[in-house]
Amino acid sequence: QVQVVESGGGLVQPGGSLRLSCAASGRSFSLNTMAWYRQAPGKQREVVAIINSDGRSESLDSVKGRFSVSRDNAKNTMYLQMNGLKPENTAVYYCGIWTYNGDYWGQGTQVTVSS
Repeated sequence: QVQVVESGGGLVQPGGSLRLSCAASGRSFSLNTMAWYRQAPGKQREVVAIINSDGRSESLDSVKGRFSVSRDNAKNTMYLQMNGLKPENTAVYYCGIWTYNGDYWGQGTQVTVSS
């Protein structure tokens, strides 16, 4: 059975950093595109960053230069390094794994940026 678990969220002051992890189990996703999404209160879920199987990535314009997505296929894990956090980055961050037969999602991890 596939499980996807995000971790690493928390409360951080503006300008601070967090590193989110997305660990998948149950099968290998080394050939699949993985993505970080976020959903802020009252807003729609949006894609923050995408990374494909060979490590090429794209990210939302508003986070470029501050957020960095990476993956370790041997560990079946994706990461999101977030630096220079701003209050508007407050949201629940989700991991999504794209497969031909449907997507897998984690339960999300809360990131709160506040002084």
